[in-house]
Amino acid sequence: MRMTAVNDVTNAFLLVYAGLFPIVNPIGGAPIFLALTRHCSEQERNALAMRVTRNSFFLLLGSMLVGSYVLEFFGITLPVVRVAGGLVVSAAGWKLLQAGDQGDDERANQRPVRPVDAFYPLTMPLTVGPGSIAIAITLGSVRPRVALPELALLGGAVGAGLIAIVVTIYVCYRFAEETVGMLGEQGTNVLVRLSAFILLCIGIEIVWSGYSVLVHAVGYS
Repeated sequence: MRMTAVNDVTNAFLLVYAGLFPIVNPIGGAPIFLALTRHCSEQERNALAMRVTRNSFFLLLGSMLVGSYVLEFFGITLPVVRVAGGLVVSAAGWKLLQAGDQGDDERANQRPVRPVDAFYPLTMPLTVGPGSIAIAITLGSVRPRVALPELALLGGAVGAGLIAIVVTIYVCYRFAEETVGMLGEQGTNVLVRLSAFILLCIGIEIVWSGYSVLVHAVGYS
């Protein structure tokens, strides 16, 4: 394998992983995952972590492969996806932030999160939100014109980058209880509240970024 091909494969892997990791943010999502599954047993939580991992992989892969075509078919632009997804993320963050004000008796009567609920909201929008989908669609829309063998190598590097991302998600969610447990009950509550507020801010930022692009486009139309 030529050195240029090796560099291209490495760059493709790093582009996918480094591009998705900050917005997926599995480390920051771990305490939120733990907060939403605090009524589940350890086995149920581990099963949820695996299902979220699997869902995240297929959601990101589908966004990269066909996301741009789906949006084009329905006439939907990425800024609109950001606005709609940002509203969903903001609503989830606000709900989680308000849930911290409930008493222990009220929380004990809440229905626990079950594995069937792994896709919403645990996978989308909390793990793979509109920002991640937008980045995946953007990465998938860039298809270099190279020979078939090199294209296969680049596709393998992209797949390896996705696998690395979802493995990181699984590790962070699978051991979320052990990691957060070191903070104690009070520290965990503070971290969950802070994570919920950050999630709310991220949602508003996503809405604003999409809205700004739409307003800018209207101004020049």
